[in-house]
Amino acid sequence: MNISVCVDRACGGDSPDDDSFRRWVSAALKACRKSGHVDFKIVDSDEIQYLNKTYRGKDAATNVLSFPSELPPGIPSDLLGDLALCTPVIEREAREQRKVLMHHWAHLTIHGTLHLIGFDHIDDTDADIMESLEIDILASLSLPNPYVDYTEECHPS
Repeated sequence: MNISVCVDRACGGDSPDDDSFRRWVSAALKACRKSGHVDFKIVDSDEIQYLNKTYRGKDAATNVLSFPSELPPGIPSDLLGDLALCTPVIEREAREQRKVLMHHWAHLTIHGTLHLIGFDHIDDTDADIMESLEIDILASLSLPNPYVDYTEECHPS
C-alpha cells in the first residue's frame, strides 16, 4: 500500500509532525483498502474562511476542508487531494470540547481523508456510516471516540 503526505505549514501553532499526519492518513486509507498521496496545508482563520467562502459559499472559518483530486481521465496520479486544516479553529474546538489537542487533529485528519475518497455526511445515513468508520479508525490507533461529550464526562450532573 503506497501512502504519502506532504505538509505545508502556512500557519504557526501546535500542529502535528509529518509522521503523525502520515500515520492518521494511513489508518484511514487502510480501513478503506485505498492508497495514495494527500497534500496538507495548515492555515490560519483568515485563509480557511476565504477558502470556505470561495469553494463552499460559507463565510466562516471552519476546522478542515477537503479538496478531492479532479484530474482528467488518462492522467496517472496517486494524488487523492488536498486538506486544509485551520490551527486556531482546531485549537479552540479542542479547548471548548475538552479534547486532547492531538486527538482532535487526528480525528479531523481522518475525517478529511475520508472525504477525499468519497465519504460524506450530507444525510443522516451517510453521516452514521462516516462517523462509525471514523470511530473504528481512531480506535485502531487507540484514540477515543470523538463524538462523546467530554464536557459531561468531566462534569457529570
